[in-house]
Amino acid sequence: MLYHSTRGLDGSRSFSEVLHSGLAEDGGLFVPETVPTLNRETIDKWKHYSYEELAVEIISLFSGDCFSRSELTDIVYQSYSGFQHEIKSPLTKLEENHFLLELFHGPTLAFKDFAMQVIAKMFARTLQKKNLKINIVTATSGDTGSAAVEAFKNVSNVNLYVLYPHERISQIQRMQMTTANATNIKVFAVQGTFDDCQSIVKRLFADKELVSDVNLSGVNSINWARILIQTVYYFSAFYQMKFVSGEKVSFCVPTGNFGDAYAGYLAKKMGLPINKIIVATNENDILDRVFKTGSYKSDQVSQTLSPSMDIQVASNFERLLFDLLNKDPKKVCELMNELAKKGGFNVDKKIIKQILKDFDSGAVTDKDTVTTIDQFYHSREVILCPHSAIGVRVAQDFVNAGETVISLGTAHPAKFKDTVESALNISIPIPLPLKDLIKKNENVKVISPDEGLVAEEIRNSKFTSY
Repeated sequence: MLYHSTRGLDGSRSFSEVLHSGLAEDGGLFVPETVPTLNRETIDKWKHYSYEELAVEIISLFSGDCFSRSELTDIVYQSYSGFQHEIKSPLTKLEENHFLLELFHGPTLAFKDFAMQVIAKMFARTLQKKNLKINIVTATSGDTGSAAVEAFKNVSNVNLYVLYPHERISQIQRMQMTTANATNIKVFAVQGTFDDCQSIVKRLFADKELVSDVNLSGVNSINWARILIQTVYYFSAFYQMKFVSGEKVSFCVPTGNFGDAYAGYLAKKMGLPINKIIVATNENDILDRVFKTGSYKSDQVSQTLSPSMDIQVASNFERLLFDLLNKDPKKVCELMNELAKKGGFNVDKKIIKQILKDFDSGAVTDKDTVTTIDQFYHSREVILCPHSAIGVRVAQDFVNAGETVISLGTAHPAKFKDTVESALNISIPIPLPLKDLIKKNENVKVISPDEGLVAEEIRNSKFTSY
C-alpha cells in the first residue's frame, strides 16, 4: 500500500514513511492510493472477531510490509491490554433506534486512546528497527494531548511536544498532560485557541530545514495512522448491532477537526453498510455551515462547554475534498491557498451534493448541551460528557425521522466534571486515576503563539544525533 499527498507531492510513500512524517512535505495530508473494498463474505466473516482481531485485519490492509503479521498482532494486543472493558467499545441503548458507542474505556478515558496506544507502539517498533530517534509535535484541543502523553511517556527514541490552548481545556485534560513526569515529554500552554496551536504545528512542518534536522513527526489526526485505527470501532459497533443482511446504520460523530468523521467515511468506503456519517458540532459550526451552504469560512473561535471541539479549521476536511475533486491536487491547492489568504472558500454545489450522499450535520448550543445531559441522566441514568451530549442531541433529529443511529461517546463525563455536575446539580463519581491526578505537581510552559519558541525547544532537545 502506497500513499500520496493531497497537494501533489512527487512520488509515493510507504506506510512507515507516512507514520513517521505525519504531515506531507508540501503541507498536504497523506491518503492511500486505493481503498480496499471488502466483499460481503469478508464483512460477514468478521462479525465473529474480537476487537483486537478486527484491528489486525483492518490495519494490515493499509500497512503493507511495515510489520509482519505476528508483529502487528503483538502491537494491537499490547495496545488494548490496558482498556477496562472486554469489548473495548461497548454499545449502550439510549432510546429506541438510538445507541451510544462508549469510547472512553482506555487509559485516559477518551476515544483518542484507541489510535494513540497503537501508534506509540508502532513508533517504538519501527524506530528500534531502524535505530532512529524522532521528535513528535502535536496540537491538542484536550484529549489528543493527554492520550499522546500517556502513550509516549518514557518511550525510548521519542521526544513529544504537546501544544494546547491556555485556559481553554478542562482541568482534568490539562493535568493528564502536565503531570506525566516523563523526561521525554514537554507541554506548552499556548496563549490562543486550538487553531493557533494547529497553525504552529503546520508552520513547523513547513520549515524543511527543521523537519530534516530534528526528524520531526506529528500524531494529530493529520497522521493517516490515526484515521485508519479509529476506523476499527465503526466495524465493531456495526457487528454489535447484529443486523440482518442489508440493514444500514448511521453514526453521529461529535467532531471539530473532522478526523473521527473521516474515519467513519473510510469504513463506508471499505464496504461497511453505513447510511450517513452525521457530523455534530458545537457553536464553532464551520462543518455544519459548509454542508448546508457550501461556505467554508473560518470565524472567531467561541469558547464553549465542549472545549475539544472549539475549532474553526477542520484539517481533515482536506482529505474529503481530495476524494471529491477526483483526486486533483491542483484544485485542492487552490482551495487551501484561498483558505490561507482569505480565511475561507466556497465549495461547488455539485461537490456539496456528493458530500450529502454520505454525510449530514447539525449544530448544538451550550444550552442544548446542558439540556441533553440532564435529559438522559433523568430518563436513562446515563451520564454524558458535553461532547457526547452534542452527538446525542444531533442524532435525536435523525432518530425521530426514522433512522437507526449510533452516537459516539467520546469521553468519560468525569473529564468534564465541573460542566456535568453543574448541569445535573449532583456530584458524579470520579475514577481513581483521575482522583490521583489532583495530588500531582504540574510541569507546563505558557508561551505566545510563536512557532520559533517551540522550534528552539525541539532543537535543544537531548537528542544529539538523528
